[in-house]
Amino acid sequence: QLGYWRERLADAPALLELPTDHPRPAVKTYRGANERVQVPVEVLEGLRALGRQEGATLYMVALAAFQALLSRYSGSQDIVVGTPVAGRGRSEVEGLIGFFANTLVLRTDVSGDPGFRELLGRVREVVLGAYENQEVPFERLVAELQPERSLSHEPLFQVSFTLQDTRASASGLAGLSTERVAAGSADAKFDLSLSLAATEGGLRCGLSYATDLFEHGTIERMLGHLARVLEQVAADADVRLSQLELLGEAERALVVEEWNRTEAEVPADRCIHELFEAQAARTPDAVALRFEQESLTYAELNVRANRLAHHLRGRGVGAEVRVGVLMERSLEMVVSLLAILKAGGAYVPLDPGLPAERLAYMLDDSAVPLVLTQGALRESVPERDGLEVLAVDALAERLAAESTENPQIGAGPDSLAYVIYTSGSTGRPKGVMNQHRGVVNRLVWMQAHFGIGADDVVLQKTPFGFDVSVWEFFWPLQQGARLVVARPDGHRDPAYLRDLIEREGVTTLHFVPSMLQTFVEAAEAGRCASLRNVVCSGEALPPALVDRFYDRFAGPVVLTNLYGPTEAAVDVSVWTCSREESAGVVPIGRPVWNTALYVLDASLKPVPVGVPGELYIGGVQVARGYLDRPGLTAERFVPDPFSAEGGARLYRTGDRARWRADGAIEYLGRLDFQVKVRGFRIELGEIEAALLGHAGVRESVVLAREDVSGDPRLVAYLVPDRTHAAGVLEIQRLEREPA
Repeated sequence: QLGYWRERLADAPALLELPTDHPRPAVKTYRGANERVQVPVEVLEGLRALGRQEGATLYMVALAAFQALLSRYSGSQDIVVGTPVAGRGRSEVEGLIGFFANTLVLRTDVSGDPGFRELLGRVREVVLGAYENQEVPFERLVAELQPERSLSHEPLFQVSFTLQDTRASASGLAGLSTERVAAGSADAKFDLSLSLAATEGGLRCGLSYATDLFEHGTIERMLGHLARVLEQVAADADVRLSQLELLGEAERALVVEEWNRTEAEVPADRCIHELFEAQAARTPDAVALRFEQESLTYAELNVRANRLAHHLRGRGVGAEVRVGVLMERSLEMVVSLLAILKAGGAYVPLDPGLPAERLAYMLDDSAVPLVLTQGALRESVPERDGLEVLAVDALAERLAAESTENPQIGAGPDSLAYVIYTSGSTGRPKGVMNQHRGVVNRLVWMQAHFGIGADDVVLQKTPFGFDVSVWEFFWPLQQGARLVVARPDGHRDPAYLRDLIEREGVTTLHFVPSMLQTFVEAAEAGRCASLRNVVCSGEALPPALVDRFYDRFAGPVVLTNLYGPTEAAVDVSVWTCSREESAGVVPIGRPVWNTALYVLDASLKPVPVGVPGELYIGGVQVARGYLDRPGLTAERFVPDPFSAEGGARLYRTGDRARWRADGAIEYLGRLDFQVKVRGFRIELGEIEAALLGHAGVRESVVLAREDVSGDPRLVAYLVPDRTHAAGVLEIQRLEREPA
């Protein structure tokens, strides 16, 4: 029997990772509570009938349903539960007084999305095998298997299951009237303990739970989901596990409709640059833009952008024409971006700090006919047949002859505004195409949420190859605020940023959390008193950093956590952080205007509140797709089953998330191998592909390792190719020369 259990439990998961409301404490306290629900007798009889058809007991049927639910909750295909047995398997001991009870470990494979009938067959074999080998005491089994021990949870299993058939039990005693009273317990021996009792009135389900881990509302929902699973399998034994509907009508309406009521009026016929032009007409003499010691008023910025736009129109730039921009941060960069949009085109950021090979690939892939640059960077533009290169800072005389009037509209709300490249898992970066309509929605929502005005100063410091730069550039210029552009590479220097904020009176700026942590440490208490809004996105925001932020910066400053991929016009959710809410996980919040967020399973079904799934984005901000990648676009941008609008799509983020009971969403990590390091979105497969492109590398694996908390680093593991002529893998050359 020991041999049976060694084989049966080999490589079993040490912990069933159920979604909890609170982090698991280092030491289990056993504090608990109970919740109950009654399943109708008609369902109970249906479960009995199914058991008779399949040669299974009611116990086996109910256990299969419970393990199916645990699989849907945890996402695991390997479900382990414990169950007590009386230990009186021999007739000789049935009448003896004494404690013979034992605990069995029931491990079920639920992989392959089986029908419930098939799963019941698997559970039947598991239960029969366990009962045939029940004489090994549980404590002996633990000693033999030697699982990794922890004070935070029990060994081998953390969820228990019992069922009793009480229909034949005596309902009273002679001369006495009796009443059944539920015996409540404040103890939780396990994370969850499900106790079922088959009675004349139906199936009573009692769930004991650890209050260190779960809230009452979560357990109440879980029991409701269990009842629905039992109803469905009683009605259709062949229903596949993925097709089990866990949500009732009210909960489905909550996560699909109620929490996505984000409809708002936004100018549907305006483009990004038109909002700037309207502001320039309102406040022509206000300072719009500052860089180092230079500045431009709204009127001056508009005139310079108009002249360059007319020049670009003369060179064939119009709607859907992509124009590359290879520049350092400067006045010319802002002028160029506005000019391209005014001409009707779409800009393609080409960061001069990127490797030459990456720039060459982006130029080829985007097929831009024209690149705007600066004289000092002219030689950095890769040579291409038919590619025209203009150094904007050398065009002063030619532009002086161009019109200063706003060009006639060359694009519409559905026209392409920009193409930003992101990392690609196959080694090929992909260009994301975003339209004016989505960006305008984002900018108008930002103004409604933050409400900046003429006395605000917004710092632009994000490299323009990242989508955060879009709102940094265009939001303040549409609201009469002043845009201050940081010097090239200034975003890497916390001391420079601190001094710039104080010198320019910056009120609003953005940080990725890893850079915010460095900035908080560099900014002494009492400094940067002008700050009103600090926005975070790009990485998960640690709760401890929220505390440190509010400890360091006093006064009216507010920290806001935003979330959004490049494929959805910058940001799609918002959460205002406060000290009181910084315990546990800082949520990414609720959807912004005209945007819908869904947490779905692999079958595109909404998952229950609190249960992890993949985050999908719908609404006006969803990008057009990937440039010249129709296959990848079809894979990641899927039809929206929740929208009545023809052609509506959802973007599959690949992010793991869940709804909280208050309607906010928590980000839980990635479902694939993409990582975020200091705000950079990195596909590990792209780096592996680049390394494999080197002669002398046979195999490569890249990980994001966090040896120091809050400081993730990319680490590559290589297997050299001994058949390579050199015979030796030169690491220094590998670091120096990109593939």
